[in-house]
Amino acid sequence: MKKTMTILVTGGAGYIGSHTCVELLEAGFNVVVVDNLFNSKHEAIRRVEQITHQEISFYELDILDKHGLDRVFRSHEIDAVIHFAGLKAVGESCLQPARYYQNNVNGTLVLLEAMHDAGVKKLVFSSSATVYGDPQSVPIREDFPLSATNPYGRTKLMIEDILRDFSTADQLANTPNPWKIALLRYFNPIGSHVSGLIGEDPRDIPNNLMPYVLQVAVGKLSQLSIFGDDYPTHDGTGVRDYIHVVDLAKGHLKALAALNKDFYAEGACRPFNLGTGNGYSVLDMVNTFQQVIGKPVNYKIAPRRSGDIAVCYADPAYAEHALDWRAEKSLADMIVDAWRWQESNPLGYDS
Repeated sequence: MKKTMTILVTGGAGYIGSHTCVELLEAGFNVVVVDNLFNSKHEAIRRVEQITHQEISFYELDILDKHGLDRVFRSHEIDAVIHFAGLKAVGESCLQPARYYQNNVNGTLVLLEAMHDAGVKKLVFSSSATVYGDPQSVPIREDFPLSATNPYGRTKLMIEDILRDFSTADQLANTPNPWKIALLRYFNPIGSHVSGLIGEDPRDIPNNLMPYVLQVAVGKLSQLSIFGDDYPTHDGTGVRDYIHVVDLAKGHLKALAALNKDFYAEGACRPFNLGTGNGYSVLDMVNTFQQVIGKPVNYKIAPRRSGDIAVCYADPAYAEHALDWRAEKSLADMIVDAWRWQESNPLGYDS
């Protein structure tokens, strides 16, 4: 009888993590979640269980706690790890770089040590399109030069470098159980589960566009600030690749499956873009939201935000080829699902 795989999800109570837990459970995996609940709420875990009618083994634990992680690995036969846990606000990272390096980079090193000690060397890492810095051209391919324009992006880039070094070391040493690592470079996730039970619930004022639009539309915030209208784009506002969070979550399951494919046989650390390949400006998003939902969004133009770039969207062809993954949901799907969550939960998980 085939053993049911057990996946450890760090940051599993967060926005992308919770949606990925749903997909894992519905695909037949056992799920163990580690989350310190700094940027998330335990209610998300309860609702994932409500959606799937399955239980999650949950540990309120920081990934900097090596002894705590060791206990988790001793308590469960973990087969692979999906690593979401980390701080993620670009603006905040510019003001608090030390905190971001300590949490994101050191936290990952502690996790890797715990994985190594437990003999678990399959990892799907939550990276970011910020590792491409300010790209010279679009769409962005995985072989583009890497850089970063802010400390948050640099933490992702540093972690990618660390993971490549771990993988290379095992290959040089012909280690029998080598690291197999997927680096998933996300573009801009929005939307929520079709049930409306889980979604994005920012701890304070949102840093990302869609939750800000939603909170203005629902009346929680009075006005959206659009940071810059003088970028070299069709309407002067920044252009991004928005992807439905459920499509993104499904990409993690495809990446897990790929770790067992032939091109990972000797161990490897491979990057994959998870995006749609379509770019939409901030004003495109606001106008589309108003058309699809029929709610006005009051906004003002504000100065550019430190660390932001003009245009960023993916070439997702390699992920389609290597992972058999592609984004399926439309921009209207993303907006409708996001609004369903916000309208049903005007105060997020505190509603």
